[in-house]
Amino acid sequence: MSIDLPSLPFAAAALEPHISAETLQIHWGKHHRGYVDKLNGLLRDTGFANKPLDVIVESYANQIVTNKDAVTIFNNAAQAWNHAFFWQSLRPPGGRAPEGALAALIASTFGGMRGFAEAFKSAATGHFGSGWAWLVVDRGALRIMTTVNADTPIAHGLTPLLVIDVWEHAYYLDRHERRADYVAAVVDNLLHWEFAEASLRRAATGGAGHRSAGSERAATPQRA
Repeated sequence: MSIDLPSLPFAAAALEPHISAETLQIHWGKHHRGYVDKLNGLLRDTGFANKPLDVIVESYANQIVTNKDAVTIFNNAAQAWNHAFFWQSLRPPGGRAPEGALAALIASTFGGMRGFAEAFKSAATGHFGSGWAWLVVDRGALRIMTTVNADTPIAHGLTPLLVIDVWEHAYYLDRHERRADYVAAVVDNLLHWEFAEASLRRAATGGAGHRSAGSERAATPQRA
């Protein structure tokens, strides 16, 4: 068994005009695939070769302080996991706003969707260098956070609900240096609130809200 590149949950052109099919094919087909391929090579002949991706991330996160070889495995495993979660955080334009418990938490935490959007855009746009902007559940409360490079909330015991990739390869082909334009396009048009609601429900019932990003299924190219 190995970690497989998960299929995209939408066609390559489905996020246009906000994210182009060309950007998506490069981002998923080259960057994400590169992390998966390198990880499989690193895990060969280890006791983790047959483990789920989230277990690999969490296990190696606990070793990186004392084991320098663990850093490379963690970086590739976490990047593979983060990218899989990013694809699930997106859906084609036209989806609905959050409802139910998640909408209530957003209202109490951020004052409503406008406050959330402003806070999420600010975090993602203002993050220095490469990394990720997340909406997470922290001890039952919503929080927006950013992580540097490959770092991920599941390495810190937090449950992610949504993420935006703010590495340059996520937007440079479409928007060059204009990260703020890319972030606004994602927050205003592409966030998958049904996915976030499902993750919140699993967390509320004691389930592993983040497990879904570790699905290991064979990749098939998506076409418009």
